[in-house]
Amino acid sequence: MMKSQALSAERAFALDYATEIERIAGKLRHALTHELNRRGLVVAISGGIDSSVSAALAVRAVGPKRVYGLLLPERVSSPQSTHRGRLLAEHLGIEYEIFDIAPALEALGCYARVDEVCKAVHAGYGAGWKNKIVLEGGLEGRYNHFKLVAQDPAGKIHEARLEYRQYLMIVAATNFKQRVRKTMEYFHADRLNYAVVGTPNRLEYDQGFFVKNGDGSADVKPIAHLYKTQVYAMARHMLLPGEICNAIPTTDTYSLAQGQDEFYFGLPYGQMDLALWAYEHGADPAALGKALGISAQAAQAVYVDIEAKRRATRYLAAAPIRMPSS
Repeated sequence: MMKSQALSAERAFALDYATEIERIAGKLRHALTHELNRRGLVVAISGGIDSSVSAALAVRAVGPKRVYGLLLPERVSSPQSTHRGRLLAEHLGIEYEIFDIAPALEALGCYARVDEVCKAVHAGYGAGWKNKIVLEGGLEGRYNHFKLVAQDPAGKIHEARLEYRQYLMIVAATNFKQRVRKTMEYFHADRLNYAVVGTPNRLEYDQGFFVKNGDGSADVKPIAHLYKTQVYAMARHMLLPGEICNAIPTTDTYSLAQGQDEFYFGLPYGQMDLALWAYEHGADPAALGKALGISAQAAQAVYVDIEAKRRATRYLAAAPIRMPSS
């Protein structure tokens, strides 16, 4: 166990970005030619840092003419996300398409199912209201639970704890968004004979912050080994637009603005990156607590939460279980 050495994000995430970029690009080219037998790459661009760097790496690997970008907004997507996605595609010089998936989500009942839960939890919920779900409890050493935060048309905030079945309904309904997007990605991959690029970073992939058969599905995952801190640094090294390099991570899933720390991680990405690195390198909770400015007890709770999320989400990345022959 690493006890005596002080934790340093600069040391933990040090990387020769020029070398790593070329290594990833080479791996992508090899995968396309020798393993996947595909001509190019499809990338869904959300306007966030992960999809932006993934698209830039795809261009570095095969050139802009063999990368196809997709912007797939829906009813509650932030206009800024679409703006940054278009900005990136034009910066990279790739062909791209904007396709509104809201009608498909409407037909599947995505919005209606979320509204049904919201109306059951908050009396008066209806037209003009906004919502998000927020994680609570884990970093205080208590059992993680979720609450529904809603804003009425007058701007007043209403909060209530969700029953587990209600939480599952909202998550199941909103997961339609990632699954419909992935369907569109593979439609274009099939028509172009391209492969699909997945965009989860190391923290998301390790902790199960992706949707099975949604954003977790892909043919190649070029940044799944990189901490989000490193993804931001790589974006700056690749000279991506400042609006993208400085964008704050959000889920862009609910009608109220929601950070990833609110919904899933409990801490901002930089601190969670360091916590995961410390956990994997056997750092004492006291050392992590000192580095993050929290108590050793709270740092231990972070470690417990990392372990719990690994157990709970292991199935997301698992291959289907095949029944043995008799």
